[in-house]
Amino acid sequence: MRRDSRLSRILHVLIHMAEHEEPLTSEAVAAFLSTNPVVARRLMAGLRDAGFLTSKKGHGGGWELAAPLEAITLADVFHALGDPAVFAFGPTEDQPDCLVEQAINERLAATLDDARAMLLARFGEITLADINADFESKLKDSPWTSKPVFCG
Repeated sequence: MRRDSRLSRILHVLIHMAEHEEPLTSEAVAAFLSTNPVVARRLMAGLRDAGFLTSKKGHGGGWELAAPLEAITLADVFHALGDPAVFAFGPTEDQPDCLVEQAINERLAATLDDARAMLLARFGEITLADINADFESKLKDSPWTSKPVFCG
């Protein structure tokens, strides 16, 4: 099963946005995400609707942060992406009348719900500023002499 990497990819874009003074175009975001600009705009629109980004059309337009990194948590970004699935496995409905399957599904669903709640609570404790500080620390300890440009 293919992993959903939208969260990590969008977080990457947002940290790079914090390092740029000019807006990032949908084309630049799309190139980084290895997708087309329509998909990039759809992903970024959720963050704009949540108040974390602004967008401007036309020449010189693009996407910019609308909130400080300290005000945006991983949970915020996760929710702005539409609450994607956290786990690649879960209950099955192959034989819904089977009492064994029902017992497994109830226990599995409850356990996954608990794990999801714990994960999202932890996501709520981590801000983009925390990630940016980790980046700055790595940069300080790296052979790089300047900050890397946008990866896209």
